[in-house]
Amino acid sequence: MTTKSEGTSKSRKKAPTATDKAVVRALLERQERTYTAQAGIRLRNTPAPLYQTLVLAILLSARIRADIAVAAARALFDAGLRDPRSMADASWQERVDALGKGGYRRYDERTSTMLGKGAELLLERYDGDLRRLLEEPDPRKALLDVPGIGPTGADIFLRDVQGIWPEFAPYIDRKALDGARRLGLPDSPEKLSGYVAGRELPRLADGLVHAALDKPLADEVLAAVDSA
Repeated sequence: MTTKSEGTSKSRKKAPTATDKAVVRALLERQERTYTAQAGIRLRNTPAPLYQTLVLAILLSARIRADIAVAAARALFDAGLRDPRSMADASWQERVDALGKGGYRRYDERTSTMLGKGAELLLERYDGDLRRLLEEPDPRKALLDVPGIGPTGADIFLRDVQGIWPEFAPYIDRKALDGARRLGLPDSPEKLSGYVAGRELPRLADGLVHAALDKPLADEVLAAVDSA
């Protein structure tokens, strides 16, 4: 099984400092909820929440605002489409309608098709249980077979599940490392993972992604540290 973090790059030579730790604390204080939590997913190592996390990864992979992707995920789940069977059994139009309700209109038709085909693949290959993905020689590569999951989607999914699948930790992907560099933190997954307990790694990775995408947030974090 491949467990190495996708985000590997040359780390800074200087050792982590007290300032680095303060930056991480300030970031987590401002990003208490991950995208997964915002979508109403209570992530556990059971089939339904794992599948919901995969659906969210598909939605977040598109060139669309993250808040719209989160809202669309919530709309799908509110419509009862919370596992591969219910997603596969839903009509194409039912999926389109749920995506539209969440504001996911630019990609709703194509995404509806991908969600249907992806659910069918998961039912056929894993009996709808993503825990069986861990039996694959290379789980990340196997994820890429799911319609709508490319390298970005695989990164999103694995950085979310590393808290319950510790064999993937620390999973700090390229986008999270962009956030670390913006905050002046080490660009090494191993060093970054030393700042938080293992269960907090998904929240740290998620917060770093927010910092990469939201420069005002990063500036606010750094200003809070400077003024402390």
